[in-house]
Amino acid sequence: MFYDPIKDRMGALFSQRPMLQRLFYAGLDMVFLRTWHVKKHIRQTFAQWPANKPLRILDAGTGFGQYAWFLVRTFPQAQILAVDVKDDYLANAKRFMNKTAHAEKVRWKWADLTDFHPEERFDFILSVDVMEHIEDDEAVFRNFAAALDTGGCVLINTPSDIGGSDAEIEGESFISEHVRDGYNLQELHDKLKRAGLEPFRSVYTYGRFGSLAWRLLLKYPMKLLGTSRVFAVFLPVYYLAILPIGLILNALDVSTKNLRGTGVLVLARKNRSGVHEKGF
Repeated sequence: MFYDPIKDRMGALFSQRPMLQRLFYAGLDMVFLRTWHVKKHIRQTFAQWPANKPLRILDAGTGFGQYAWFLVRTFPQAQILAVDVKDDYLANAKRFMNKTAHAEKVRWKWADLTDFHPEERFDFILSVDVMEHIEDDEAVFRNFAAALDTGGCVLINTPSDIGGSDAEIEGESFISEHVRDGYNLQELHDKLKRAGLEPFRSVYTYGRFGSLAWRLLLKYPMKLLGTSRVFAVFLPVYYLAILPIGLILNALDVSTKNLRGTGVLVLARKNRSGVHEKGF
């Protein structure tokens, strides 16, 4: 009810100028803990990737395009296909990227992931906070498995089922676009395996430190903005006081092994047999 419309308005506002878009991406990278975790695991996974070998990436649900921007700057050999179901998001991200030196490295395409069957193959598929929006998630996982080349892997980042969608006990959820509250880690593993994907690294994110950071850096200020735009005047003062605390909490969450958390991150490889498990 609160978060999604505000997020869309902010994305449209900052996409009007390339410099604003860069600042927007930098802000997202700072306050969103999921970005800290995702970047960490991407760097770990592809640290030894040969500099002269193309890295073919599918950014599945690119959103504002901030991960495509991170990938083209981190991996000069990256070749990215960024897809989404929101035309305005794609148009804004493409317009920004086309004004940079990386324009030729990224292609943009509208796609429904439940019915997406690209002819090309990828070394890496990135899906950040997408699967909680899709009812037929197993169809997407099967499509991911089919789109991966031999040795390729997929990174799934999504809310967990212990409050990841921040559903309120009473009343409407703070985040309204989710079709499920989140995933139990074993449930997510099982679905990936049935699709022909073998999980090899799994972590809980947004543990006790990260959950507090989420409330301080995002939930509380966004709820105030949802109440009245007048509060936008006070946001700089709020963040001046809260941002250092939130960044410390984010850093603690990334460096801590969370036994539980409101987010999950899973890396999975294509099944060696290249086929789905029995029954699929």
